Amino acid sequence: MKDKIDLRSDTVTRPSSGMMKAMLNAKVGDDVYKEDPSVNALEAYVADFFGMDEALYFPTGSMANQAAIKLHTQPGEQLICDHYGHVYNYEGGGVSFNSGVSCKLIVGERGKITAAQVEASINPPDFYHSPKTSLVCLENTTNKGGGACYELTDMQAIREICDQHHLGLHLDGARIANALIYKKQDPKEFGKIFDTLTICLSKGLGAPMGTVLAGKKELMQNAMRIRKVLGGGMRQVGFMAAAGLYGLQNNYQRLEEDHQKAQEIQHRLLELDYIKKVDEVETNIVIFYLKDSTQEEDFIKYLSENNSLISQMGEGKLRVVTHLDYTDEMHDQYLTQLSNYKIK
Repeated sequence: MKDKIDLRSDTVTRPSSGMMKAMLNAKVGDDVYKEDPSVNALEAYVADFFGMDEALYFPTGSMANQAAIKLHTQPGEQLICDHYGHVYNYEGGGVSFNSGVSCKLIVGERGKITAAQVEASINPPDFYHSPKTSLVCLENTTNKGGGACYELTDMQAIREICDQHHLGLHLDGARIANALIYKKQDPKEFGKIFDTLTICLSKGLGAPMGTVLAGKKELMQNAMRIRKVLGGGMRQVGFMAAAGLYGLQNNYQRLEEDHQKAQEIQHRLLELDYIKKVDEVETNIVIFYLKDSTQEEDFIKYLSENNSLISQMGEGKLRVVTHLDYTDEMHDQYLTQLSNYKIK
């Protein structure tokens, strides 16, 4: 039986033989005591990569984001983010549960917001009837926005607004590696712009788990405590950290291959008469819509019968995410499947 063509997410990858070797050979210790050399090496690598003061390894991206929000805010305050933001939509209400913070939502462009929108959304600090605005959260690339990426100049403009109004600035960088490769940006520029940022190791970089939170020293001094409160203290987790470091060092540049395959899927979809719309593709996410939304279940069933899986995001959105386990052979098969589908 052929392997499934699983395009639901780039989280479905499995460790390569090289990554498994790195895991098996990892030197480990007790990370709660900060004695795991592989975790320490990963954190040092990420901090240097972004030009940040410090970094801390977390089991998940949601926990890392939630810790960052806690570092920046006090209960009763408010953060600003796009209405597509992962911290608002996909972290189980953790913003309110963990930090007692509310969200001021902005309708941006494909999950990206502007400096002008941020400034217009800041509550007057002397108006005690409204929550105190204390943090801005950006997401790069945007998940619900179809893998869209910010320009450095746009993020720098938001940084200036945050400085003027004494706000923190956090980046949910779950797929920041994809953005850096696509935009050919210097990761150290991100370290200059953001107070804190995350990078996920279990998406395009192919590790089994893990996200690293990097930030400025004055904020990060409480990160270990918050990770502990959230239940994120880990022991000999260097086996997983070694996988993450391997991914950063070996799977970073190859993200271009995922982006190219996503572009080719976009081009094929645009040729098909049953497709209503395909959102612009920048990185490894393709979001598209059928002309007849009532055919969605039939389309999904057809793909499944042909050993292919994609995601339904609601409101007619269908999502494909390319990744390192999506081979050239699978790619050819999937493009053929798209061409062969017939509306009933």
